[in-house]
Amino acid sequence: MLDALASHYAGALVEAVFAPNSGLLPAEARRQLAAATDLIAQSPDLKIALLSPAVKKARKEAVIARLADELGLHRLIKNFLLVVVSHRRTTELATMRQDFERLADEREGWIPAEITSARNLTPQQREQIERALGSKLGKFIRAHYVVDAALIAGIRARVAAVEYDDSLRGKLDSMRERLVAHV
Repeated sequence: MLDALASHYAGALVEAVFAPNSGLLPAEARRQLAAATDLIAQSPDLKIALLSPAVKKARKEAVIARLADELGLHRLIKNFLLVVVSHRRTTELATMRQDFERLADEREGWIPAEITSARNLTPQQREQIERALGSKLGKFIRAHYVVDAALIAGIRARVAAVEYDDSLRGKLDSMRERLVAHV
């Protein structure tokens, strides 16, 4: 239920940011939302003040207004935070941020991918992999890289629910399965 609610709030923010004449680029919205949520998460006093039912709504709104001024937040991000706090949904703010980033990525044609390689890849290799995957899928790739020496050589990419395995370990495992099937 809470995840659906967080997704609803995030969806509303995405609609506002992507609206014509919003005056806020999605990348800047991501940055500002991240700055605000990180500050709230890292400040125990701020978190307590925003979560406590003993602190009046007007005081919480003043805290958000000050935070918005200090961080230079766009009115859409400020208003989003005010709505979240006034509806007592501050505990779901981190989930809302993740959902916002995911929904904004979808809207812009980005898809997350986890790329696992046997060794560290150079920036040129990463760019080449992202370009090849993006071309195959018709999307932009937002890659997270992991090194796993067990692959021996090559890479494995997980995009959405699909795995592309071009590792030596994957080829050896596949060969073993075919040999065992014929025995």
